[in-house]
Amino acid sequence: MDFMEPNSDPEFSPPAVSLAASASLNASEFLNRINSREEGLTEEEAQKRLEFYGSNTPHDQKNKNLILDFLVRFKNPLIIQLTVIAAISLFMGDLRSAVVVFGMLFLSVILSYVQETRSNNAVEKLIAMVKTTCLILRNGQERSIVPEELVPGDLVLLAAGSIIPADLRLISAKDFFVSQAALTGESMPVEKNALPCDSEGKTSLELNNLCFQGSNVLSGSAKGVVVVTGGKTYFGEISKKLGEQKVLTSFDRGISDFTWLMIRFMIVMVAVVFFLVGITRGGWLDALMFGLAVAVGLTPEMLPMIVTVNLSKGALTMSSKKVIVKRLSSIQNLGAMDVLCTDKTGTLTQDRIILEKHVDVTNRESDDVLRYAYMNSFYQTGLRNLLDKAILAHSDLDVERSCRKIDEIPFDFVRRRMSVVIDYEGDHVLICKGAVEEIFNVCDRYQVDDAIYPLIDMLKRDLLEEYESLSADGYRVLAVAYRDFSTAKENFAASDEKDLILLGYIAFFDPPKDSAAVAIEALNRAGVAVKVLTGDNSLVTKKVCKDVGLLVSEIITGDALQKMEPGQFKETVLKHSVFARLSPTQKEEIITTLRESGLVVGFLGDGINDASALKTADVGISVDTASDVAKESAHIVLLEKSLMVLDDGIIEGRKVFGNIIKYIRMGASSNFGNMFSMLGAIYLLPFLPMEPIQILVNNLLYDFSQVGIPFDRVDEDYLRKPRKWDISLIKKFMLWLGPVSSLFDYTTFALMMWFFKCHLFSAPGTSQAAKEYLERLFHTGWFVESLITQTLVVHIIRTRHIPFIQSWASPGLFLTTGGIAAIAAILPYSPLASYIGLVPLPWSFWPWLLLTLFAYAMLAHQVKTRFLNLNPADA
Repeated sequence: MDFMEPNSDPEFSPPAVSLAASASLNASEFLNRINSREEGLTEEEAQKRLEFYGSNTPHDQKNKNLILDFLVRFKNPLIIQLTVIAAISLFMGDLRSAVVVFGMLFLSVILSYVQETRSNNAVEKLIAMVKTTCLILRNGQERSIVPEELVPGDLVLLAAGSIIPADLRLISAKDFFVSQAALTGESMPVEKNALPCDSEGKTSLELNNLCFQGSNVLSGSAKGVVVVTGGKTYFGEISKKLGEQKVLTSFDRGISDFTWLMIRFMIVMVAVVFFLVGITRGGWLDALMFGLAVAVGLTPEMLPMIVTVNLSKGALTMSSKKVIVKRLSSIQNLGAMDVLCTDKTGTLTQDRIILEKHVDVTNRESDDVLRYAYMNSFYQTGLRNLLDKAILAHSDLDVERSCRKIDEIPFDFVRRRMSVVIDYEGDHVLICKGAVEEIFNVCDRYQVDDAIYPLIDMLKRDLLEEYESLSADGYRVLAVAYRDFSTAKENFAASDEKDLILLGYIAFFDPPKDSAAVAIEALNRAGVAVKVLTGDNSLVTKKVCKDVGLLVSEIITGDALQKMEPGQFKETVLKHSVFARLSPTQKEEIITTLRESGLVVGFLGDGINDASALKTADVGISVDTASDVAKESAHIVLLEKSLMVLDDGIIEGRKVFGNIIKYIRMGASSNFGNMFSMLGAIYLLPFLPMEPIQILVNNLLYDFSQVGIPFDRVDEDYLRKPRKWDISLIKKFMLWLGPVSSLFDYTTFALMMWFFKCHLFSAPGTSQAAKEYLERLFHTGWFVESLITQTLVVHIIRTRHIPFIQSWASPGLFLTTGGIAAIAAILPYSPLASYIGLVPLPWSFWPWLLLTLFAYAMLAHQVKTRFLNLNPADA
C-alpha cells in the first residue's frame, strides 16, 4: 500500500514513505521521513497537505455525482421493468403509451429523489452535530478536529474509546490494546506498541506498530502519526472492493420479497394474457401491446417512491423530536422493537454525577482519600469519565507542586481499575482506583488514620458492609488503594497492582430522573419491555430501579450468569428485567439470546464498552454525548438521553411502517383481483375489456392518488404494539380482499353488457360504428368504475375501524384520492376522452356506480374486519 497519490499543487513535495516501510523505522527516523515532528504539523503545513491529499473519507461525499445518484434509482427491478416497457412502446410506434409509462416513471423516481435528497440534506446537517472528533497535536497544542481534516504527518493522541481515524504508525504506546474486528472479524483485542518491526513476510495487519482506520481503542494510551488517509487506507480499499454493499435488514428483505412476488405474478399473468388474446383475437401485435399494458397495470411501480418518501419523512419528523437516524431502514426496526435494553446511567438517572462522600473504611470523612483519588484522576491520560470529572470538580488541589507523574496503568474492563504512579513524599506511589470488589482482590492491608492493619478474610466482610450501606442508599462507590515503591523502579505494569493498602471509598450520587417512571410506563403501553443492563452493583441498581418505579423481583448478576448452562441462561434472560455487574461480553450475549428468541431488540448505550452490544442489537441507539466508538456503532443517535425521546421515535417508526403497509396491501389485493377480472373478461367478452392506453392512463391516475399515503394519519391503536414485516400476512390479505375487488368488476361487466346493451356488439346487423361505440362505452364504464373503486378503497384498507366515522384519512390523502375520483368522473366528458378512447357515459350509469361503491365499501370493510380478527398480529 503506497503512501499517497497527489491530487493537486505540483510545487508541494510529499513525504515518501509507505505504511509497511514505516513499520521498520524507529520513531525519529519515521518522523523525519514523513516530514513531521513530535509537536505535530503547523496549521500551514496541514492546510497544504489537505489540499494535496484531499479529505480523509473513504469516498469523497463532497464530490457526489447528482446525476449518478439520480440514475442509480433505475436499478430497482420495478423501475427497470417500466423503462423496458416504455422503450418497447416507443420502438413499436405507440407514442401515447410510451408517454404515459414515462409519466409513471417520472412520478415514482422524481418524487422519491426529491424527498430523499431533502431528507438526507437535513439529516446530514444534524449528524454533523454529533460527528466524532479526534485529538491531535498541531503547533505543539492539543486540539480536536473532525477526522475528515486529518492529513499525513498529523500526530494523533489515542486513549480508551478512541476510534482510529486513519492508518497510523505509533511512536509511543502504553498498555495499548485495540479491536480490529471491523477489519478482520476477530473479536480478540490486539496489543500494539511503538517498537520497530520487520515487515518482511507479514501483512500490514500483523505489524504491531501500525493501527488502521475503523479500529477502536479498548484500553491504554498512545501517540500515532498519520501515514495514509481517505480511499488509500486499508479500510478505504476494502470499501472499494465491496462496492459499499448494503447490509439488508428484515424490512429491506421483506420489501424485496414482495417486489419479486409481484414481478413473478406479473410475468405469469402477462404470458397468459398474451397467448389468450393472441389465440382468441388473432392479432399478435395487439396481444403484445395489451400484454405490456397489463404488465404495467399489475406492477406496484410506486412502491420505491412510497417506501423512500415514508422513510425520509419519518427521518425528518424524528429529527425534529431530537432523534437522528443514521440509516433510514432502521426506522422500521425501531417501530418493530419488542425489547429495549438500556444502561441506567442517564436514562433512569440524570447523568449529573456529584462526589458526595470521601470516607475511610470506617465511614469517616477522610482528606487522604480525596487527595489520592484526585491525584489518580488528575494524572491519568486514558478515558476520563464522568466520575473523574466529578472528582476534579469537587476540589482544586495543587498537586503538580508536590508530586510528578512517573507511569500509568490504564483502565480496562477486565481489571475494572486503573492506576497512576507518582513521585510523592520520597517514594514512587502507585494509586489505584476502581470497582470495590476488584480493589479488595489486590489489597492485603487497610489504613485507618495513620495506622495500617492486615486485611484478613474475617475483616473483609465487615469492611464491605460500609460499601454495601452506601450502595443501598443509591451511591456509586469506588475504592481507593495505594502502595509505596522504591524510587529506583520506573516502569510499572498491571502485575504491580498487588499487596495494596485499602485507603477508603469515594461515593457519587446520580439523582433519579423524574421522567423515567413516565417513560417506562409509556414504553410498556407501546408493547416495549425495558431491561436494565448495567455494570454497576446490584444494590445501587435496585435502589435506582425502585426510585423510578421499576418493579424488581430479583436482580441477576454477571457472576450468576457466568455459571449458567445455555438453557438456563436463555430462560433467565427472558424472565428477568434487571441485570447488574455485567461485562461488555455479557451484555452482548444477553442481546444475542433475546434476538435468537425471535424478539426485535434495541440497545441504548453510550460507553466504549457498549460498542459490541450496539452492533449486535437490531437497533443500536446512542446519544450525542457518547464516546466516539458508541456513536459510530449506533444506527440512531439521540440528541437528548431520555426514554421519552425514544418513545417518540418508536411511535414514528410504527407510523412509517403502517403507511408503507397500506400501499402494499392495496397493491397486492388490487393486482390479485385484477387478475381474475382480466382473465374472465378476455374469455367472456367479444372484445378486449380495455384498450392498452386506457389501462396505462388508469394506472397512472391510480398511482397519483396514492401519493398522499406517506402523509396519512395512523390509528392510535395501531401504534400500541411493535409492527414487524410478515410476507405471509400480506399474501393472506391479498387472497381475502382480491376476490372482493374482482366481484364488483364482474357486476360492472354485467351492468355494461346487459343494462347498457353492450351485448349488442355481437348481434347480427350491428353496424361498425355502433360496434365501436358499444365497445368504447364498455371500456369507459369499466375504466371509471375500476379507477374510482380502487382509488377510494384505500380509505377502507387504511384502518381497521369504520372509515369516515371512526377514522379519517389525512387532508393530503383526501385531496389525492378525491381529486383522482373527480378526474375519473369528468374525463369521459372532457376533450381528452377521444384521445384515450372514452365516450360520455349515460347519466343513468352514476346511480349504479354509487350503489356499486356503497356495496363494495360495505363488503370490503366486513371482509377486512373478519381477516384482522382472525389475524390479530396484523390488526
